[in-house]
Amino acid sequence: MKFVEGGVTAAQGFTANGMLCGLRAGRTKNDTALVFSKVPCTAAGVFTQNRVKAECVKLTMQNLSDGKAQAAIANSGIANACTGQEGFENARRMAACAAKQLGIREQDVIVCSTGVIGMQLPVQKIEENIETLVKGLSRENHEQARTAIMTTDTHFKECAVQTTIGGKTVTIGAMCKGSGMIHINMGTMLSFVTTDCAISSRMLRKALISSVQGTYNCVSVDGDTSTNDTLTVMANGLAGNTLIDSEGADFDAFYEALNTLNTEMAKKIAGDGEGATHLVECTVCGAATVETARQLAKSVVSSSLVKAMFYGRDANFGRILCAMGYSGATFSPEKTVISLCSVKGAQRHGATDVLGVPDGKEDSVMVFDHGVPLAFDEALAKEILSQDEVAVRVVLEDGTACGTAWGCDLTYDYVKINGDYRT
Repeated sequence: MKFVEGGVTAAQGFTANGMLCGLRAGRTKNDTALVFSKVPCTAAGVFTQNRVKAECVKLTMQNLSDGKAQAAIANSGIANACTGQEGFENARRMAACAAKQLGIREQDVIVCSTGVIGMQLPVQKIEENIETLVKGLSRENHEQARTAIMTTDTHFKECAVQTTIGGKTVTIGAMCKGSGMIHINMGTMLSFVTTDCAISSRMLRKALISSVQGTYNCVSVDGDTSTNDTLTVMANGLAGNTLIDSEGADFDAFYEALNTLNTEMAKKIAGDGEGATHLVECTVCGAATVETARQLAKSVVSSSLVKAMFYGRDANFGRILCAMGYSGATFSPEKTVISLCSVKGAQRHGATDVLGVPDGKEDSVMVFDHGVPLAFDEALAKEILSQDEVAVRVVLEDGTACGTAWGCDLTYDYVKINGDYRT
């Protein structure tokens, strides 16, 4: 497996484009994106678990019910959420105008929106520009599409990987957005995954749902789960591999590549949290089950006090233990070891290994050992916590399972960004 360039158009048969349609006054960057496969695809999606769902989410859930799609259209700036029947009709009109221009079925269009909740979408502006948007579709214009879905994101987020399945080169690419209203079970994130792998919709959905549990569903920025969260994948089969319609070596290879891609995208979202200055990664090892390890890690990265601790570069590990304690997971503080380190340092020293948390290394510091606080070098701890990517490593003695979650620090800028987001 290897990483490649190209995002959503890295896979064979996919093109994309983005442009400014003028959906909100004052916006100067692209606000509408389109992704298209030249042949029909099997497709799958996962969506927000918020009971209040945007109209585009309702439509896309409906359109993907048959496991098929061929295009995705998305706008930023206006979420088209809490907008009633008019909002649903506007989402349908987005699908209809794209389908007509592309010459495909309306129900084969994925529709996504992101931005301010409670505003009607001026869909006519998209309709007026759809011909230009479609004419500009190309493999190179993934660069236009990746910026068109951004709201408070400070940079675009895309990735692509290649692997070999059944002797054929298979590519999986993605672009996503997400910065605020991000919490466990996804957040205000839109993610579009494309692949040229030949795989049935049933197995595609199986792979997606399984992968999400340890990637997108292990990210928290601010504790808010949005109305618009959507993650979709389209597979057009142009790689020419034998159709994956059951579990086995080919499915495992596809899943490994998809999971690698989703992990990278989840980390990009966490690292770009609104106002954030640090990516925070928490790995728990030695747990009885993977679910327990993830539950503990999620609780740590979701804690506002832990987030504030990382912003202040203060090795106040009691906040980490406290967050673990109210997670609902069973563990023994008397059999727990906690270290703080840089993410790069953790990778270099193998800190995710259940048998060892880095000790005595210049980019790690152990702060808690089997129920006892340790005398540690505060200056070293502060230096470690000043890195762009910092990590909590927790080792238990209950088993061999590990789990990781990602978050960011909580800064003054988060309030500044969200205090006047609508106006």
